Amino acid sequence: LVSLFMSDLMVGLVVMPPAMLNQLYGRWVLRGDFCSLWASFDVMCCSASILNLCLISLDRYLLITSPLRYKLRMTSCRALALVLAAWALAALASFLPI
Repeated sequence: LVSLFMSDLMVGLVVMPPAMLNQLYGRWVLRGDFCSLWASFDVMCCSASILNLCLISLDRYLLITSPLRYKLRMTSCRALALVLAAWALAALASFLPI
């Protein structure tokens, strides 16, 4: 949940203010090289948010389907590895194309 919070917070603090300026002025008013960086952060934060929601759903599914084996399957190290993998996948999908 903390990872989902962080991705949504980054959307609100990093992605939305330039998007708001873009909507208000009808064009990109910031520096030109900042546009590609902003687009990368937009894709990364939104992808990380979606991937975190998928991980939360997977976690809840595992807890419901096999509650007795849940503690053995979902250790804190495994949960951390899944969260880091979600952020890494989101970063690769957003910054590599640029």
